[in-house]
Amino acid sequence: MKRNWFLPALAVSAAMMFSACGDDSSTSSTPVVTPGTPSTPSTPTPDPGTTPTTPTTQTYGILPTTANPAASLTWYASWKGTYYKSYIEEAAAYPVLAQDWGVVFGAYTAAGMFPARIIWDTSSDSYCVIDECTNSYKKRGCTVSEGIGYGMLITLFAGDLDAFNSLWYYSKGYREYQGGPQLTPWKTGTFSYESLGAPANSSSATDADLDIATALIVAYYQTGLAPYLEDALAIANSIWTEEISPSLMIYSGNMATWKTADPIFNLSYFSPVAIRLFAQVDKSHDWTGVLNTMYDYMLRVQAAGTGVFPDWTNTAGVAVNPKNGSADKTYWMFYHESVRIPWRIAWDYYWTQDPRAQQVLNTLNTFISTKSGGDPANLETTGKVMYSAVAGQPDGSTNSLLPNWHGAWCLTGMGGNQAWLDACTASFNTKTFSGFNYFPHILMTMYSELLNGLFVKPATLPL
Repeated sequence: MKRNWFLPALAVSAAMMFSACGDDSSTSSTPVVTPGTPSTPSTPTPDPGTTPTTPTTQTYGILPTTANPAASLTWYASWKGTYYKSYIEEAAAYPVLAQDWGVVFGAYTAAGMFPARIIWDTSSDSYCVIDECTNSYKKRGCTVSEGIGYGMLITLFAGDLDAFNSLWYYSKGYREYQGGPQLTPWKTGTFSYESLGAPANSSSATDADLDIATALIVAYYQTGLAPYLEDALAIANSIWTEEISPSLMIYSGNMATWKTADPIFNLSYFSPVAIRLFAQVDKSHDWTGVLNTMYDYMLRVQAAGTGVFPDWTNTAGVAVNPKNGSADKTYWMFYHESVRIPWRIAWDYYWTQDPRAQQVLNTLNTFISTKSGGDPANLETTGKVMYSAVAGQPDGSTNSLLPNWHGAWCLTGMGGNQAWLDACTASFNTKTFSGFNYFPHILMTMYSELLNGLFVKPATLPL
């Protein structure tokens, strides 16, 4: 492994310790671990050559008048207490499994830099089974890179830098260990590359790579610490090399599956804020070209359909079944992939007021407002359907409206429908977690932070 830097010594608070297997009901203790002396450079400092001056103005789009940061932080505490797992906590719970964790993270833990992961739920993947565990966490040994990216954004905007750093160490440690492009493996097991009997899945998921790099750049502008920017630039370079097409479209990953003669694209992977940040800090690549190409494509896809987006589309913007067969019955619908689009575009409009973002949001909002008679109170009956983005194709599931769907529909109002935004957010903020459900809960927490004003743009960030 090659290591070029460490963060300065930080007091890293370990998450609650479990008496066995991460029992949900265990009481917490928070031992403080003080890192030892790191290797050179021992104290990263702000880089005056790349830190921009403070803009004279800092504008934002609209927020709901019903925004309640306290409600969002309450959700954050609940989410973190369930899904965030520290190295220390899990090493205590699974001592046999932890015997080989030093292979990837030994240099980190020796310096007091303890990683953490976001647990992912599965009921069928034997790779994710923790044999030492005897309760509901037994099949939750896996982490996906998406969860690390979302987790880094969530912890950063919640002001929890210790948790943010620990998730960063997890991504960085795996990337260093596997070598090659600086792209986090799509699926890993606990804290070892092969701890659950099989190697990590080294293929990439572009949305995760974008989110991890975005979080690091925002952290850099918040703190001035150069290592955040250094790592973000390494990731951005790998994204350009591995995940951007010759036509400046965003591939879904670095595998050949996504790079065929007629590639299949996932518009929920398009993060305008990420691409704008890359354009600020990496002048060696045409990131503005990527931004414009992807917005043009997004607007074409939306205009050609019903107003919502299909999960997967080809170069021509036609809804198609993805090459990995993950959505053969849902690819034409506004479903579990495209439900993330309102968050990504609302974030862009909130920070930049790009009229293209506003157009996307307003079209989405017109769609759902029409379906619900203009009243978010009707979302429970009208918003629970997974809507077809293709005229003539049937709508889908009649499952009850999950909180992440409710939040996505609220976010469509950030383009300018203040009344919708206010009422929808007030209702959304009354939601609670129910059981263990990784995907809805992580999106719910992230959407809540944006809706309730926690996505604060650093004052030094000139977007």
